[in-house]
Amino acid sequence: MFTASVARMAPVFVYGTLKKGQPNHKVLLDGTNGCAAFQGRGRTVEPYPLVIAGEHNIPRLLNLPGQGQCVVGEIYAVDEQMLRFLDEFEGCPDMYQRMLVRIAVLEWEDTQGAPEETLASDGTLQCFVYSTGTYSPEWVHLPSHDNYDSHGKHGLRYNPRENR
Repeated sequence: MFTASVARMAPVFVYGTLKKGQPNHKVLLDGTNGCAAFQGRGRTVEPYPLVIAGEHNIPRLLNLPGQGQCVVGEIYAVDEQMLRFLDEFEGCPDMYQRMLVRIAVLEWEDTQGAPEETLASDGTLQCFVYSTGTYSPEWVHLPSHDNYDSHGKHGLRYNPRENR
C-alpha cells in the first residue's frame, strides 16, 4: 500500500534521455530537484512517433497519437518539486508539452505499492509524458523508434546540454 507521501506523487513516463543508463538520468537522482521514485517499465497503449531530431539529436515523442509505434519507457512517481523541475528541464510548454497518456505496465518494481492499487482494470496507468506538439514538418517522415537508446543502432549520438 502507498504511504501518504508516495500517494501524492504524480506518475511520469520517460522514454528518452531521462531513462536509466541515458545521459540525463542523473537529474532524476538529484534530490535537490525533488523526489523521483522508479516504479517500473511500460509502453504507450497508443502508438506515437518517437523520432530523433534537431541539431542535438534529441528524442522527441511527436503528439500524433495513432501514428508511429508503441513506445517503451520507464514510470516514475515524482513529487511536485520534481514535476516543476522537469517542466523547466523539458522547456515546457515551449519545446515540450506535458500531457496525460495511457501507459501499459510491463514490469512493476515499486516496493511502496502494488500495481493493482494504482492501475486501471486493464493494467494501464495514466502518466504525464513530455511530447512535442510543435515541430518541423519533415520530422513526421523521420524513422520512428519504439525504444530510445542514445547509443542505439540509429547512430545519432545525443549532444548533451553541457556540450552545447
